[in-house]
Amino acid sequence: MIKKLHQMGIRSSHMYTAGVVSIGLSCGSWFLSKNTEASGLDRADRWGIFIGEWAPTFIALGVALRMEETHRDLDEPEMGMYEQSEGMRSRSHAGV
Repeated sequence: MIKKLHQMGIRSSHMYTAGVVSIGLSCGSWFLSKNTEASGLDRADRWGIFIGEWAPTFIALGVALRMEETHRDLDEPEMGMYEQSEGMRSRSHAGV
């Protein structure tokens, strides 16, 4: 699932942002529910907890995606100038 999310273009920073937004929405929904609904504090607490439970999931997905990103970086090492010129020279002389 993590590889598929990475292939779709979702990055760890997106998930970290979603986690922080979830925390903000949790506080906001608790405050709005507490002040605007007649149901009282119990219902406001339920809304806040419901939305607040998303944050750890988003953060965990962000960590998993960060591991996927760093794993991919290790699999594809960058070639330095010397290695690139050696590779080009060997390719150009391969047909001779």
